[in-house]
Amino acid sequence: MRRTGVSSAGRGFGPHDHLCWGYDDPADFRARAVEFLADGVALGLKTSFVAPGEAGRLTEQLSRSAPLAKALREGSLTVESLDGVYGEDEVVDPETQVATYAAATEAALAEGYRGYRVAAEATGLVRTPARLARFTRYEHRIDRYMAAHPFSAMCGYDQRELDEAAIVQLASLHPAASRGATPFRLHPDSDGVLSLSGELDHGTVEPFTLALERAQLLPEAGRRVVIDGRGLEFTDHRNLLALSDAAVRQDVTVVLRTGCPSARRLLELFEVPGVTLEQAA
Repeated sequence: MRRTGVSSAGRGFGPHDHLCWGYDDPADFRARAVEFLADGVALGLKTSFVAPGEAGRLTEQLSRSAPLAKALREGSLTVESLDGVYGEDEVVDPETQVATYAAATEAALAEGYRGYRVAAEATGLVRTPARLARFTRYEHRIDRYMAAHPFSAMCGYDQRELDEAAIVQLASLHPAASRGATPFRLHPDSDGVLSLSGELDHGTVEPFTLALERAQLLPEAGRRVVIDGRGLEFTDHRNLLALSDAAVRQDVTVVLRTGCPSARRLLELFEVPGVTLEQAA
């Protein structure tokens, strides 16, 4: 079972979890990353911390935690600096990055660990519109990998450097996020079915449209895509039309499985092409 919802700490996450942490204070992100990595060590995972800065300085900061100092000595925790890895205009290729972490996970399992865990400060990889567009696609693709494999990650984003719209785009594609990062979430659940939760209102039309574009509506037999909306609390008609547009454009029928009263009322009142309602159990 994957942990979903709003988080106030980096503790309590399992081998398949994916957390987005928007922060205003770098010390807050480091503290949450220490919690996330220390939990990973306790779970028997190989762990890694990836962030800008000099690797020795990053290592020194993590060494202030006794469990992580021990993990560093034993090799179950590694530290990597992002400095110089990507050029100013270079964008992350989603498929290549997923393959890299898949290989690292398989290597960790081969070494006897129970999986692989990363805490990464990734603000520098999403500062331009082109980088943000490609990285959000990566975030969803790696989340699909995590749902089925023992790889977990905490992604940190500096809210002082990114605008609110960028944070919402990123956080909405994670099962779990720091408080206030996003009003809704769209992500695969443990069996790969897309899960939709939170609230969709006039302010979410654009980010929800982008999330649908970047998440891929992968059909089952008969061009049918089930979205588990049991966690959906509210939607207005504009967001349902955004879902309809995505379904029509991708030539699928979306089955929205939800007990959300507003979704039910709207789908009873209006014809929404490509979208049908299935009452959640």
